[in-house]
Amino acid sequence: MTSQPAPTPAYSYLGPAGTFTWQALGQVPEAGGAGWRSVSNVGEALDDVVAGRSIAAMIAVENSVEGGVSATQDALATIPGLRIIGEYLVPVTFSLVAPRGVTLGDVRVVAAHPVAYAQCRRWLESALPTHGHVPAASNVAAPLSLLEPGSVAQAAIAPAGITTLHDLDELATGIGDNANAVTRFVLVSRSRAIPPRTGADKTSIIAELPDDAPGRLLEMLEQFATRGVNMSLIESRPIGDALGRYRFVIDLDGHVHDERVADALLGLRRFSPNVIFLGSYPRADARQIEVVSQYGDEVFTDARDWLRAILSGEPEG
Repeated sequence: MTSQPAPTPAYSYLGPAGTFTWQALGQVPEAGGAGWRSVSNVGEALDDVVAGRSIAAMIAVENSVEGGVSATQDALATIPGLRIIGEYLVPVTFSLVAPRGVTLGDVRVVAAHPVAYAQCRRWLESALPTHGHVPAASNVAAPLSLLEPGSVAQAAIAPAGITTLHDLDELATGIGDNANAVTRFVLVSRSRAIPPRTGADKTSIIAELPDDAPGRLLEMLEQFATRGVNMSLIESRPIGDALGRYRFVIDLDGHVHDERVADALLGLRRFSPNVIFLGSYPRADARQIEVVSQYGDEVFTDARDWLRAILSGEPEG
């Protein structure tokens, strides 16, 4: 009996080719020889992972202009068994593209995803003050619509580099209003293995307050402050079961194997009725975390040894 070759591992991403998510997945070395599954939304990407169709999914989690991606945050809070294993940054750079032969002076209507359109509004009002706008379903659907017969638009806003994939010309580059805009992506899998700490790590969690008594949020934040753990992100999302009930999406500077982070998570778990550990993983910017000496690993270790000696009746040294 001839054995069948093992299936090629696949990665899911919000497609089609050319999207910012596609660019982020291109930063993953392991994805180079794997299959890529183009999906239409975050839910579909994560469903691929849960069902085993893909070993991981690349999803957007935060934008430097728009903030957290609520669909991603809600999905990570409600779909069990997911872990973040990597973080990737993609500059949000837009171009105005058109079919070959079209000039800027020919453009009367621009196709664009509404978010991209809002992020390029100042340039459009300056360069094309009388233009109209046709909404598109995605940043790649907009330029592809130009190639369809009877397209109303003469140009489209698209991610930089789209002309290497499709028969279009760039009429203008770098048209975004914020030249420093960046989208943060995370690679999500079912793997329970935690990437080793590097000293430049991030830990992501989701936590709920036990009730809405005064000071509860402060109590939660104190779990980190008293252990010297910095939060690089904290955002609230409605739980959905009643008005006024929220969960908190939190990114911590550090790794779960860092004593200060582990101790903070233990304190949080005693306080919160529901804590979801999403993962510890290397930071995309590789920035080393600076730790005040009083919160170093050895301080926590010495404190535990001190208490252990007291409990065991060892003589004080």
